Amino acid sequence: MGHRRSNVERSRWAVSLLGLGPGDRLLEVGCGPGVAVAAAAATGAHVVGVDRSSVVIGQAGHRNRRAVRHGQVELHVAPVEQLPDLGAPFDAALAVNTIGFWSDPGAALTTIAGKLRSGGTLAVVSQPRIRGATADDTRAAGERFRELLERAGYDNVRSETLDDLDPPAVCVLAGRPHS
Repeated sequence: MGHRRSNVERSRWAVSLLGLGPGDRLLEVGCGPGVAVAAAAATGAHVVGVDRSSVVIGQAGHRNRRAVRHGQVELHVAPVEQLPDLGAPFDAALAVNTIGFWSDPGAALTTIAGKLRSGGTLAVVSQPRIRGATADDTRAAGERFRELLERAGYDNVRSETLDDLDPPAVCVLAGRPHS
């Protein structure tokens, strides 16, 4: 139960860092069962969740059924490497504990950048789930994400840490690369 509680706290925290509100568009890559999707929808934002697993997209659909029914939430089965056409550019994108599953993180970050509007923000979150993970593991993940984002051309890269969790979570936020 501890992981479930911390997953909800971590996702709500990450969404809060994006400062979303009504009229904003969020793309969540690797949305899982839709916890962050629900938190973002609660801000009034339009949310598009994408995950490679049809099972968790089903769970996300169940969790967010009212918002899906009202057209505020869209869910798609697709890997980050093959994001479909998702309409207008997004104000923000979010990836929580998923970057380690991407076959080519650099290429995926470029693909996500192409979905963001000019001035858009990407938030990449990690809460290490290896046995015995510590704050040092969280710090190391944050440094890796910062390097990946900078290499992919993102700017204004900064990190936030949620120390209340065990292990802590890190969110690296970055601005969309300029074309």
